[in-house]
Amino acid sequence: MSNFKEKETDGFQDRVVAINRVAKVVKGGRRFSFSALVVVGDGKSKVGFGVGKAGEVPDAIKKASEQAKKSLIDVSQVKGTLPFEVDGRFGASRVRMYPAKSGKGIIAGGAVRTLVELSGLQDIVCKVHGSKNAHNVVRATIDGLRQLMTIEQYADARGVPAEGLQQIRHEETSKEAEA
Repeated sequence: MSNFKEKETDGFQDRVVAINRVAKVVKGGRRFSFSALVVVGDGKSKVGFGVGKAGEVPDAIKKASEQAKKSLIDVSQVKGTLPFEVDGRFGASRVRMYPAKSGKGIIAGGAVRTLVELSGLQDIVCKVHGSKNAHNVVRATIDGLRQLMTIEQYADARGVPAEGLQQIRHEETSKEAEA
């Protein structure tokens, strides 16, 4: 049940990725409760996810949303796309994310699309390998987005100037030579 519900609070958007009904067998029969997976983002650079469990669906969504706001991460972006290709992993799920040219849009499915849209990325190509379980896919995507950093952040971590690190592609050098 992707994009089941969406609401906006404090500048953050909440989107329900999955709702599961869980049954506990007791003496009198079955007791049902609900588990909700919610992604929260500001549409600029912050995104997080949360899981909530309760006896009723709205309560589970509310708990998950509160949990998601506590687990926000900052996503590094370069001109609306990823700074480099990244591979996120969790359990049996693998999410490969590639930067895309401006105007390409978000090429991703299911849980990854929801997460990427709320993170503020506009151009990205993603492919999920292995398990397609929504919980694992969301965690794998978050793992990949955590690995991202800009050239400036990388240079600061290594203690070297950013100018010496940037790779110049063959296309760019040939265009500069023509000009």
